[in-house]
Amino acid sequence: MDLDLSQVRAFTTAAEELHFGRAAARLAISQQALSKRIARLEAALGARLLDRDPRGVVLTGAGHRFLEPARRLLAQGDRAVAAVARTRRPLRVDVWGHLYAPMRTVARAVDGVPGLEVEPVPGRDLPSVAAALLRGESDAGFGRVHPLPDGRDAGLAHRLVRLEPVDALLSTDHPLAGRDVLRPEDLRSDVLRYPAAVDRLDFLTRFADRFGIAERAGSTNLGLESFADRIRTDPSCFSLLPADCPLPGPGRPGIRTVPLVDPTPLYAWSLLWRDGDEPAARLDPLLGAFTEAARRSRWLEYDPARDWLPGPDEAALDG
Repeated sequence: MDLDLSQVRAFTTAAEELHFGRAAARLAISQQALSKRIARLEAALGARLLDRDPRGVVLTGAGHRFLEPARRLLAQGDRAVAAVARTRRPLRVDVWGHLYAPMRTVARAVDGVPGLEVEPVPGRDLPSVAAALLRGESDAGFGRVHPLPDGRDAGLAHRLVRLEPVDALLSTDHPLAGRDVLRPEDLRSDVLRYPAAVDRLDFLTRFADRFGIAERAGSTNLGLESFADRIRTDPSCFSLLPADCPLPGPGRPGIRTVPLVDPTPLYAWSLLWRDGDEPAARLDPLLGAFTEAARRSRWLEYDPARDWLPGPDEAALDG
């Protein structure tokens, strides 16, 4: 049978949003048109794919089985159109983790590589970037990758491209602010301040669990400058910041960073893309740029006797 891609796209969008109104808005069509497309697809397949319930929309068993092949079909269709159009466009790279200034690393990797055109796009967080990749709306993502609940990262592949040492971020009034270096265990009696909600920063949670830091406090994400002010005015707390990440405002008084040793925590930056999507033709130049930057700047050096990586990051490095 022949599938109508507009109907398949209507189904995948509704399955991702689990809400007909939001799905229709994303596709710029009416809810009635969305419902008709899905109904025609279900009639052609001879199976119900979506059900409505008081909470919104849920996938049936057939819908769950159809979703991933449907996404791959849409991605293939997009590539077919691009192959005929023969249009050159920059690689769209969705970037997240903005408090830690990820564009520093992207710029160092791609600057000066002849013919490599990249369009960085701010992503909200890893789940939203993963969803955009699976929908075929971007070519790659860049940030720290960690396992997502409910398998929402299934169908994606990633490669570590930089391991960046992490410093402690302290108020200059903090009792340990005068030290040249600190060990993670020196901070056990302090409060680890998160720059966003506690459940949104996997790296900080794994750090706290590993080094026995019991007190943790979330914040509203209003940017690094606002967060630094929270640290500056509270000498009982600390946070973590990648070592090369610039502090907000040159010479900003009241805060400082202190290197961490014995061990040195490393923040893992990765490129992320759709798995099994034959990425070589478009992504090979980007992957090559990061590989060369890592070799030149020794971005992937890791000594387990000296450094610390969260378990999933260490496994990805070994892989």
